[in-house]
Amino acid sequence: MALIVLILLGAMVGWLASILARTEEASEILRQMALGVIASVVAGLFANSGTVLGGLSLLALGAASVAAVLAMIAYHMLLRRRIGV
Repeated sequence: MALIVLILLGAMVGWLASILARTEEASEILRQMALGVIASVVAGLFANSGTVLGGLSLLALGAASVAAVLAMIAYHMLLRRRIGV
């Protein structure tokens, strides 16, 4: 159950980031959602002692949220630098 929560949290953060960035391409929206999922699952695993079996701690949930947001910020900063905006 904890893994599902982390996946949904990361996807939601990626989706919200695509809305805030006014992304219109479906592939770009999916890329941002995937990045959010990866960041939240990895951070959630590290903060929850490497396991998602048996529940999800509040610390792991917070770490997953922060990691997903930071991943989105870093992604958009790198994207702007690459495009030159």
